[in-house]
Amino acid sequence: MITKQLLDPKSIVVVGGSDNIHKPGGKVLKNLIDGNFKGDLYVANPKEDKVQSIKSFKNPNDLPQVDMAIVAIAAKFCPDTVRLLAEQKGTKAFIILSAGFSEENEEGAKLEKEVVDIVNANDACLIGPNCVGVLNQNHNGIFTTPIPTLDPHGVDFISGSGATAVFIMESAMPKGLKFSSMYSVGNSAQLGVEEIVKYMDENFDPKTSSKVKLLYIESIDKPEMLLKHASSLIRKGCKIAAIKSGSSEAGSRAASSHTGALASSDVAVDALFRKAGIVRCAGRDELATVASIFMHPELKGKNIAIITHAGGPAVMLTDALSNNKLEIPHIEGPKADALLEKLYPGSSVANPIDFLATGTAEQLGHIIDACDKDFDNIDAMAVIFGSPGLFPVYDVYDLLDEKMKTCKKPIYPILPSVINVSDEIDAFIAKGRINFPDEVVFGNALAKIYNTGKPVSKNVDLPKIDHKAIRAIIDGSEDGYIDPEKVQALLDAAGISRAGEAVVTTQDDAVKEAQNLGLPVVMKVVGPVHKSDVGGVVLNVKDTETVAKEFDRMIQIKDTTAILLQPMLSGTELFVGAKAEPKFGHMVLCGLGGIFIEVLKDVSAGLAPIATDEASKMIKNLRSYGIIKGARGQEGVNEGMFAEIVTRVSALVKAAPEIAEMDLNPLLGKADRVVAVDARIRIEKYYL
Repeated sequence: MITKQLLDPKSIVVVGGSDNIHKPGGKVLKNLIDGNFKGDLYVANPKEDKVQSIKSFKNPNDLPQVDMAIVAIAAKFCPDTVRLLAEQKGTKAFIILSAGFSEENEEGAKLEKEVVDIVNANDACLIGPNCVGVLNQNHNGIFTTPIPTLDPHGVDFISGSGATAVFIMESAMPKGLKFSSMYSVGNSAQLGVEEIVKYMDENFDPKTSSKVKLLYIESIDKPEMLLKHASSLIRKGCKIAAIKSGSSEAGSRAASSHTGALASSDVAVDALFRKAGIVRCAGRDELATVASIFMHPELKGKNIAIITHAGGPAVMLTDALSNNKLEIPHIEGPKADALLEKLYPGSSVANPIDFLATGTAEQLGHIIDACDKDFDNIDAMAVIFGSPGLFPVYDVYDLLDEKMKTCKKPIYPILPSVINVSDEIDAFIAKGRINFPDEVVFGNALAKIYNTGKPVSKNVDLPKIDHKAIRAIIDGSEDGYIDPEKVQALLDAAGISRAGEAVVTTQDDAVKEAQNLGLPVVMKVVGPVHKSDVGGVVLNVKDTETVAKEFDRMIQIKDTTAILLQPMLSGTELFVGAKAEPKFGHMVLCGLGGIFIEVLKDVSAGLAPIATDEASKMIKNLRSYGIIKGARGQEGVNEGMFAEIVTRVSALVKAAPEIAEMDLNPLLGKADRVVAVDARIRIEKYYL
């Protein structure tokens, strides 16, 4: 719960406030004073009567009623101080800067819990501990610098790391990016990134709230809360970008199936961000650049005009955009010829539009007007204009500012001469504009934004499945891989098409069932996890003599308990799987099947539940989508049926959350059918 006293306190006490501005308690007090905090400001310091000209109370018992406390004292003293303020002074908001809590040791964790219990019991809120504080237009409640320009139309920024928050602001501010608020949540003892996003969603005002949110996240503890409220904010018109650190495969858990090996918590993060419509960034500069693009009009199409007076940056930007599915369309025709006549000889309007190092502000104006009004195949303009340091370029940047006010299409100013024309860039930024100093970082960020989809629908219509039959099978099963007969029954209950099959334990039954299914058949061992590695798969068995012979061989393979027979089918090998991810629920994955899943590792993942349109996007996002679509005259796969199986698997795991891992590998897909040929399901009831 975020209280109004945290956001707009009428009084603040700095507990541990000091004259030493090189300590957190001294620096946060200085920042509050320098920020002209309009309320009553107090200090609690046992040794001083005044600190930085602010009245200091040697005994906290003597403090008046106070809305918010910023605490910068040793961790061991925090519980008693918080108790006194919350119970006797009506304090409803606490920012604990101090370290030495759960991030340090077990004793610190106990202190942290004690503080949280006190705060909760008094209907107060807590930021931290182990944080740099909170910054908004009402108070500079942080102990760090720099303090960015605060603007209600700037970005809201929430960070799980105080130092990283500082570095991200330092990356953003020189570009001209402004901030509306900054929250450093530290240990997130009571309020974490998710809770603040929730508050921003529930209290969003389209007239006054910032429409750009930036997140730096080290741990997602409440993914459902983040998904719900981030996607809600985006549907309301907001844009959200985030860094989630800790993405290496070294952190993923080992598992005993293909799905488990491929699915890590980072795959779940990716799936969550895609489902919510969050733009995922890899680093600080990319996050700041994405935020800066967010502050411009939205890009409506993928066709970009690159306007430049320097060839090299234009080539690099062209590569960055083209390699990420954006287009640099060729410009030609009478209107292009007319534009070329207004430029110096040697210029080019083909796109990139190069008007040479000697190009003027007037010529740039002609180019921008033509791209805005004459060239229908242009959706936005990226203007690259620096300087070799020979003459001022104020007139160029003034023109850019004017054109950005009047043009219907977005204009992105890339001003790379951050030293030669630093004064001109400062003047440009002072007009409220933003600079992109690096064309490749800009290009990659613009493409990332364009290629991030909108949030999925709140209401997911899942296909009908037989919940009663599914629950009966799951409730009657023990933990571990369930028997093939139960797997078949679960697939039938979920409406997932599968090949006919029979499980046999004698040679006579093998021959009889092979005849019933219709030769040729496939024979597979039941028991071993990786059947092909132990010679446990035989394809295209055409006669009963071979059926009998292979049964005798295969039944002797180690760990084999029975033999599975299926009709020999053909088609493109596909894969659909599911994996329970702690806190996130279930991921559902799809891709090419068979050995390709191990060789290519090309899978798309989504968080259940998954509707048909989301499943279709997952399929289209595969690098191997061309094979599924049908390449070089080969028959393609029925994408609708493939997508339906993805949605049915998602419905199955929602009905049976005990499913820890599930593999349909392979499915065989053709233009008229997609059929599961092999399936494994493992359940873990403790997962609930």
